[in-house]
Amino acid sequence: MDPRFAASLKKLDPDTRLEQVCDLEAMNRIARDPNPYRPDRAKTDVISHPSHRGDTVTGKGGAFRSKGRWYSFSFTCKGSPDHMSVQAFSYKIGDPIPESKWAALGLWR
Repeated sequence: MDPRFAASLKKLDPDTRLEQVCDLEAMNRIARDPNPYRPDRAKTDVISHPSHRGDTVTGKGGAFRSKGRWYSFSFTCKGSPDHMSVQAFSYKIGDPIPESKWAALGLWR
């Protein structure tokens, strides 16, 4: 992890910190797995807010951007006790998000 990114994470509250490391893990995992997507941005809280339980966050309202298009995804992300790293991550890619909904969801090209 980039030292500057780690320093900025430490300034966040634990729940927000966990969401941020899960955003990064989503991008990395989706990019590594055999699929046509190459995400350059992911957010766990676009369509709906994720649920936190201890060191685990789950959600059905995430979105990632690949090649200029946004796609929905659901996920479960288990973080370390300090919420600075991910110990387990699973996801399922959903449907493309129509461009007509991007502005309302805070998404961009």
